[in-house]
Amino acid sequence: MNRLFEPTTAGQIALSNRVVMAPLTRNRAPNAVPTPLMATYYEQRASAGLLITEATAITHQGQGYADVPGLYAPEQIEGWKRVTAAVHAAGGKIVTQLWHVGRVSHTELQPGGGAPVAPSAIAAKTKTVLIKDGVPTFVDTSVPRALEAGELPGIVEDYRKAALAAIEAGFDGVEIHAANGYLIDQFLKTGSNHRTDAYGGSIENRARLLLEVVKAVTDAIGAARTGIRLSPVTPANDVVDADPQPLFTYVLRELARFDLAYVHFIEGATGGPREIPDRPFDYAALREAYRAAGGRAAWMVNNGYDATLAQTALDKGADLVAFGKTYIANPDLVARLKQGGPFNAPDKTTFYGGGAKGYTDYPTLATQA
Repeated sequence: MNRLFEPTTAGQIALSNRVVMAPLTRNRAPNAVPTPLMATYYEQRASAGLLITEATAITHQGQGYADVPGLYAPEQIEGWKRVTAAVHAAGGKIVTQLWHVGRVSHTELQPGGGAPVAPSAIAAKTKTVLIKDGVPTFVDTSVPRALEAGELPGIVEDYRKAALAAIEAGFDGVEIHAANGYLIDQFLKTGSNHRTDAYGGSIENRARLLLEVVKAVTDAIGAARTGIRLSPVTPANDVVDADPQPLFTYVLRELARFDLAYVHFIEGATGGPREIPDRPFDYAALREAYRAAGGRAAWMVNNGYDATLAQTALDKGADLVAFGKTYIANPDLVARLKQGGPFNAPDKTTFYGGGAKGYTDYPTLATQA
């Protein structure tokens, strides 16, 4: 049997197969509150071994896009309870992705209309989403302010509280979002971190916030319910590091001290090429360094995978394979992968914002028969 469909575990989370639904921002949570429609959306996809929710803000300050969900208010926790209950009733497992966007935000989305926060006051040359006259609209991000060192313990505490809220909401665990040019990734990489204090300069200093967050979250809910997402070389959200191989080798060796559920890697450019000519990276060497340091977490790969590529990755040492955009239009993706298709094409006009159209109305193999 194709190993993609074998049961496995990620920490203490038992999975029915090795197919993972990757986080997919869909902008369908007005006022940051998960809706019953979101419960339907995730329930439809519960045949995946593991569902990872769309990125979910740990605080109002962590919000960077209109109508994305949060996990910092009672009504948000109640909304997520409907989602997790629906997924569990369908036999699935689900974790939430804990998110602080850092500089990838806009003053209209921030508390009191303030500036977004970042390791350094460097604007991200990227876009975010606001709702204008009921329509999702892409706009430039706002110039951020640099966080003071004294603010960072509070942000670490926000991650801890959000992790506890996730367990209260019924999630099987959490994924710390440390990828794609958001706050933790901004601290990691030289292009966005120009600090000269204990959180800038050396690799050890730039990785400090990430490791503090991991310790806080794992102390709160257990390492076996905690995953982390990393993207060593993606150019997403205008983030770059001058020398990513030693940076991420250090990070993974340090993460080996925590008995995490999984480590989740975006290989290459997020939603783009798996190989970036001017940003070579050796993921196999990284995995070897992690295992040599005693790291035992399930190794999750992500970016443009199909069934054939997934099997190759598993044969080469991966444990889990995450599928992103394919899951938007194929709620029963596991069944379709097993039989080699057919695969529905996604309606890109409905990716961000809206209602059921392009969200919960894609047919399954059963309804297409």
